[in-house]
Amino acid sequence: MEILVIVLAVAAYLLGSVNSAVWVARSRGVDIYSAGSGNPGASNAFRTMGKGAAVLVYVGDLAKGFIPAIIASIAWGLPEAFAVGLFAVVGHCYPLYHGFRGGKGVATAGGVLLATVPLVVLTLAAIYAILVRVTKISSVGSLSMAALAIPGVAVAGVRGWSLGWWALTIALIIWRHRGNIARLLGGSENKVVTE
Repeated sequence: MEILVIVLAVAAYLLGSVNSAVWVARSRGVDIYSAGSGNPGASNAFRTMGKGAAVLVYVGDLAKGFIPAIIASIAWGLPEAFAVGLFAVVGHCYPLYHGFRGGKGVATAGGVLLATVPLVVLTLAAIYAILVRVTKISSVGSLSMAALAIPGVAVAGVRGWSLGWWALTIALIIWRHRGNIARLLGGSENKVVTE
């Protein structure tokens, strides 16, 4: 079993490395790394290419976390699902195919939660939507979700190795947001839409 989990974890990393924002942007003649905030994620896709592009990017990034996690969950259980989910998020953040320049990992982690504890992800998504609507700043919603994600899954009954793998995933997401945190503290964070 262990070798199959390792194989799936490697596959999850490779799948995570397929960056939806890069491909959607290229199909529209845009270099996502040079547009808007330069981050290859759904928020920057919305900022630079509109709602349709952002939806495509978000669904693609969500699927990268969901597919390996649901396979592992069905085949083995929650610890393996959260473990391979972490590898998918690592792939998104440090993609092999894009010079290790990836996104923040929020949507991909959301896919992992959708496969494991869907009620938690729906609650966190609602919190994200409300905060972004009020503040117009995506990172406020993302960081709030990250802050609530570990207690959220714990309340849902996630324990042991599953919780450990999930904590590592959230730590990576917060690390990837360190620039956003600095800009938030300095009052210069990018808005979701330019005004």
